[in-house]
Amino acid sequence: MSTIQPVILTTDQDVLARFYTKLFGAEEIFRVPEEGPAFYLGLRIGDTDLGLVAKTDLDTGAAPRVLLSIGVDDVDGTLGRVVALGGSVRSGPNDMPWGQRVAHILDPDGNPVNLTQPIPDR
Repeated sequence: MSTIQPVILTTDQDVLARFYTKLFGAEEIFRVPEEGPAFYLGLRIGDTDLGLVAKTDLDTGAAPRVLLSIGVDDVDGTLGRVVALGGSVRSGPNDMPWGQRVAHILDPDGNPVNLTQPIPDR
């Protein structure tokens, strides 16, 4: 059995941790080291783990190579909180033909994130 865990490298771990905690209800489940500034923060969103690694020497001009897609209960309501938490809205929300309502956002580090919600049968 294999498990995939996304890990985001960031120069501002506190800002990203706050963004994912406030927007998606992430909970800190692991920290290295346990005391003082963390190199690695393990967050849990629903049944998925997300890692945040503190790096001071990142090339911030590089294009994003990973897209997170996070299912939420209410795309519109979640989207309304993105900017206040330091993120930005790229597009949406839109109802897609495959049965999802989708909005595209960027987290405070510029990582692309899709907010998705199933469209109820009409």
